[in-house]
Amino acid sequence: MAKDKKENFRDLKEGELEKKLAAFREEVRVNKFKNEGAKSKNVKATGALRKQIARILTVMNAPNK
Repeated sequence: MAKDKKENFRDLKEGELEKKLAAFREEVRVNKFKNEGAKSKNVKATGALRKQIARILTVMNAPNK
């Protein structure tokens, strides 16, 4: 299987980053509740979302050059 290309968050503006961050956090929350009740088909989804959140936070907290 081919690797997915990572999104380039460095090109996005601050407002867009905040919107994506909120969306990813909401998806993580939804996945947690889904996983409580039944077996999940994609067990790595939460981990992948958390990595995306970390990438966004890294870009947001990086010093402006």
